[in-house]
Amino acid sequence: MNIIDRVKYEGPSDVFAWRWPHDSLVWGTQVIVNQAQQAVFYKNGKALDVLEPGRHTLKTANIPLLEHIVNIPFGNETPFAAEVYFVNTAVNLAMKWGTQEPIPVLDPVYKVFVPVRAFGQFGMRINDAKKFVTELVGTVDEFDAEQVCDYFRGHLMSRIKDFIAAKIVNDGMSVLTISTQLNEMSATLKHDISEEFTRFGIEIVNFYLSSINVPQDDESVVSLKAMLAKKAEFELYGEHYNTVKTFDVAEQAASNESEGNVAGAGVGMGVGMGIGNQMMNMSADMMGTGIKSSDAQHKTVFNQTTQDSTVSCSSCQQSLPEGAKFCSDCGGKANTEQKNKFCIGCGNEIPALAKFCSNCGTKQP
Repeated sequence: MNIIDRVKYEGPSDVFAWRWPHDSLVWGTQVIVNQAQQAVFYKNGKALDVLEPGRHTLKTANIPLLEHIVNIPFGNETPFAAEVYFVNTAVNLAMKWGTQEPIPVLDPVYKVFVPVRAFGQFGMRINDAKKFVTELVGTVDEFDAEQVCDYFRGHLMSRIKDFIAAKIVNDGMSVLTISTQLNEMSATLKHDISEEFTRFGIEIVNFYLSSINVPQDDESVVSLKAMLAKKAEFELYGEHYNTVKTFDVAEQAASNESEGNVAGAGVGMGVGMGIGNQMMNMSADMMGTGIKSSDAQHKTVFNQTTQDSTVSCSSCQQSLPEGAKFCSDCGGKANTEQKNKFCIGCGNEIPALAKFCSNCGTKQP
């Protein structure tokens, strides 16, 4: 049996507990405990004495509990078996956590189920080394920060998920605006989770809920964003919202027309006429009866100029208004006794003075 006369640990800062690999000690062995460390002595599965930072010589004066268990038949230099655990009591602020799976929550404002994710970190330190080793470390040789997170992950996720879901539902807060409450929620969660950690000799120094978000490519999230965009658009345009949307449809229809879409062109014409009517009505509402009177005059002129003329000039063939006797262009006499003729190419009936057939394009004599 090798007799150890000096015990010390210098390892990485993320290790919370480390077991000295030998168990052969003698009274008089030097135990060096670094700053922010404690040394816990184990014997027969029981945690006994705890040494604070400093250089210690094993003797009955400073480890009295161990002295009562160790049988020393041959004096103080007789080897005895005991385990020594070095416990890191420094504050570790880099304990990160996050929800592995999104939390499905019904948004109370928009009535849509959305998947919620949460991330953050917390700081902790061992404030009871004996309890920590006894209740959590057990018989493993090393216990680090990752193992602590693995051990408490279930507890953390359960409390965090329940808290966020309750916050959204009970407070009627939308998932998209809950990030404004991160500080308040962090403080409440720190208090809620501390009790479980305290049971294992761990103090939660701080707890941060850094982010609550949703997957941007999720269908429900995309749908919710579209709803919000429409809501914002409606609030922006107010009572003119329907008119603006009609313009959007017309623009789309015009785009279809430019691409050779005949059906789209028809839609564009129809929508365009609808927009014209809406704009005229809006203008009339704003300017009163003056617009209405002007509109009536316009319709009269339009009807007059679009009537089909059956009279033409006998000299220049210019179409003349019905009842005209002379041409206003050349002074020629109006031809009031026109008769139709038949195309020499296709036999289609055409006006007597037509120079080309409107059906086949054949030049007429």
